[in-house]
Amino acid sequence: MLSRRELLLLLASSAVADESKDYPILKARVEPLWKSPDGHANALEATDEGLWVGEQITDIAYLLDWRTGKVLQKLPTDSSNTSGIAYGGGYLWMGANGPASRREKRETDAKSGEVIKIDPKTGKTVARYPMPGGGGVHGLTWVENSLWITTLKLQTLTRVDVNFNILHTIPVTLGRAHGLAWDNGAIWSVFSDDIVIQKLDAKDGGILEAVQLADTDPEPHGMTRYLGSFYYCNAGVGPRDAKNKDIYPGYICQIHL
Repeated sequence: MLSRRELLLLLASSAVADESKDYPILKARVEPLWKSPDGHANALEATDEGLWVGEQITDIAYLLDWRTGKVLQKLPTDSSNTSGIAYGGGYLWMGANGPASRREKRETDAKSGEVIKIDPKTGKTVARYPMPGGGGVHGLTWVENSLWITTLKLQTLTRVDVNFNILHTIPVTLGRAHGLAWDNGAIWSVFSDDIVIQKLDAKDGGILEAVQLADTDPEPHGMTRYLGSFYYCNAGVGPRDAKNKDIYPGYICQIHL
């Protein structure tokens, strides 16, 4: 077992010194893996079967092989302007943020922010749930027969049951929350404007730890964790992409710490 001094030295070797923060901030080393099938991935969810990817423009859900990025399943859906995907309870759940803006509109497009429950075998819509408090949604993840979702208008993360009854809410201190990932009583949330991933206490939202990306890294949107590693995607349509600052638009990346 490490002594207290050894543990502090280990943390110091990987954390950014910042006296204004009382939690460790780790530096990320980002490895671009593969471009998403349609080039506009804005949602990720890790499963043992593969990596689920939600495309923002086509609104197709893809299941990709973890090792190669090869498409294992292609699932057209009724989502629109997709941001956020989860898999659990036998269903896919996708965040729809109103009518599509970069493809031909469909009658099934959401009028405002909602989460769509989808049969993962057929792609058929099973149910649609409006966002608590209104507004949009950028991230969701499945945890213990419930969903955590980014309730953007309320500047919170919200846990709901399968019928979208609110179970718990925690505040966030940064804007533009995107992908979420569960971690044994805590929840990781990526904040795209600040290019940082924060580990939040699921009870009260207290910040426990953070992972800081560099300004030269692909812009983070969807995010998930698998076997201790972070994966995130760049939708290729974010503010930094508009300024031609991203060199890997549309890529799925792995973070090494």
